[in-house]
Amino acid sequence: MSDPIETAILNKLAGLEPGKSIEPAEVAKALQPEQWQRMLPKVRAAALGLMRQGRLTITKKGKPVDPDNFRGVTRLRLPTEEEAALALSRRPPVAEDDIED
Repeated sequence: MSDPIETAILNKLAGLEPGKSIEPAEVAKALQPEQWQRMLPKVRAAALGLMRQGRLTITKKGKPVDPDNFRGVTRLRLPTEEEAALALSRRPPVAEDDIED
């Protein structure tokens, strides 16, 4: 993983107790304290990508959101085994042409 935003998100989550969550703004503020609001859409996009990979869960009012249909205030946490499996089952299959040698 070479994306610094994904790395920052996962590093923040790694330091938490199981079940605890963070706000996306915490990551944005850590990356760009003076202009964190400009970073927030990128943090949210990276979090969505990580959720689709089964590496984190985006929650709203403590419940996982549908990655294809959510809005509003959210939080990020590490996924349960069930949530990770569900995210991976939703991923489209990779075509052989898309695999790099």
